[in-house]
Amino acid sequence: MSGRVEGKVAIVTGAGSGIGRGIACLLAQEGASVVVANRNEENGHETVSQIRDAGGTAVFSRTDVIEEASCAATVALAVSEFGGLDALVNCAGIFPRATLVDTTRELWDRVLGTNVRGPFFMCKHAAPHLLARGGGSIVNIGSGHSYQGFPNLVAYAASKGALLNLTKTLANAYTRDHIRVNMVLPGWVMSDNELSVLAEEGLVGEALQEAIQRTPMARCQTPNDAGWAVVYLASDESINVTGTVINANGGWMIVG
Repeated sequence: MSGRVEGKVAIVTGAGSGIGRGIACLLAQEGASVVVANRNEENGHETVSQIRDAGGTAVFSRTDVIEEASCAATVALAVSEFGGLDALVNCAGIFPRATLVDTTRELWDRVLGTNVRGPFFMCKHAAPHLLARGGGSIVNIGSGHSYQGFPNLVAYAASKGALLNLTKTLANAYTRDHIRVNMVLPGWVMSDNELSVLAEEGLVGEALQEAIQRTPMARCQTPNDAGWAVVYLASDESINVTGTVINANGGWMIVG
C-alpha cells in the first residue's frame, strides 16, 4: 500500500464481482474507505470481507442502479458512514448479446436502464456531496463498444456510447467546480459472467485460448488493469485530468 487515495471516500457500483470487485479492492488497498454497491447481497458482502481481511475499510450497500431511490440511499450511506464523498466509480453494467432484430423492448430498457440511467442517477445524487468537498472524481467504466459495437451487442454498444457522451458532458459542466469526470475502457476481462456467456456461444477450451492469442497483447485483461487506472483517476495525481478516456485494454483501441 502506498496510500495514493488515503483518506478518501469512494463508492463503487457493481463491486460484487469482476472488474468492480477489483476496483473496490485496489481503492481500499490504497487507503480509501469504500462503499461496495451491488445488487447481489452475497457477492457484495464477499467483496467487503476481502477488503477487511486485507486490512482495508469497506461497507456494503445493496444497490439497484435502475432505481433512483436506491442510488440516493447508497450515496447517503457513504456520507453518513464516512463523513463525505470524494470519488464515484460507475461500474455496474450488463452486456446481454442480441442483434437488432432480436433486441426486445424489455432487453433494450434493461440494458439502457442499468448502463446509462444508473450512472446518471448515481452522478446526480453524488454531485452535491462532491461539491461539498470542494471537488472530486467520477469515473465511468466504458467499453471499446462506446465507439463501435459488434452486431450482436446493439443495446450494449448504444448504452456505452451514451455513457461516453454523458462523461464528456458532465466533465464540461463541472470543470470549474473541480469535479473531474473521466472514463476507463477495460479490455476483454474473463469475469465469471463473461465466461458464462462465452460458454453459451461455444467458445471454450482450446478455441477460447486461440481467440485470446489473437488479441493485441495475446492475453486477456484483468480487473486490476482497469483498477489501477481508476486509482489514478480517483487520486490527486490526476487533479488536472477531466473529460478523458483511458484505454486500459491492451491495445484493442489501436488495432480495432
